[in-house]
Amino acid sequence: MKPSITSRKKILFRALAVLFWLGVWQIASMLIGQELLLVSPVRAASTLIGLMATRAFWQSVFSSFGHILEGFALATALGAALAALAAASRAVRALLQPLMHAVKATPVASFVILALVFIRSARLSVFISFLMVLPIMYTNILAGIDAADRRLLEMARVFRIGPLRTARSVYLSAAYPHFLSACTLSLGMCWKAGVAAEVIGYPRHSIGEALYLAKLNFDTPDIFAWTLAVILLSVGFEKLILFLTRRLGRALGGE
Repeated sequence: MKPSITSRKKILFRALAVLFWLGVWQIASMLIGQELLLVSPVRAASTLIGLMATRAFWQSVFSSFGHILEGFALATALGAALAALAAASRAVRALLQPLMHAVKATPVASFVILALVFIRSARLSVFISFLMVLPIMYTNILAGIDAADRRLLEMARVFRIGPLRTARSVYLSAAYPHFLSACTLSLGMCWKAGVAAEVIGYPRHSIGEALYLAKLNFDTPDIFAWTLAVILLSVGFEKLILFLTRRLGRALGGE
């Protein structure tokens, strides 16, 4: 009974927090009184509903979603592989450390401008999402592997447990919470960076293109509506990935 009540309280507090900030937004819009500068949440929501009735909206959403999901998946796979190599070899760890620091420190705009020389604008959001997620995945998974219980590893050696079973029983259990944390940290960033890359690269049939056109036309309701769409997509994407990650963790014994 207690967990259920606690869960309901959390949902209630989150709903109240959202309503509070929507109220602040509404009051600010009424005080400014200029839709060109700040539209109300009601107008933004109604504009979004109108956009959702068009084919172009869903074409842009699915295009951007697919590219960002691809970048996230590639970064997750490569980050896990590089973390495993770095855990096994000090030379690999030393070699990768400055690269990951450089990727984390470099502004997204710099990567976008440099990448446009070599990559088509349609694939730009894949590359930028990949770059934003890779160092987070690598760093967190490596920290998880390093945190593996040494006593369990010693026990595995004594009882001659095979490397695959050791990896699943010891390393996966240790790395899983860190991987979950990496997903939580990187998912929102992945969306922000991917859409920002689309705004600069201007690929056809993308959310970034729609935002750029709205800016050119001084269409503030469209800008807010597309921004609201990105927020909702980012939250939904995060919930979906975390749900699948937890299910996979339970199936593999990592949770």
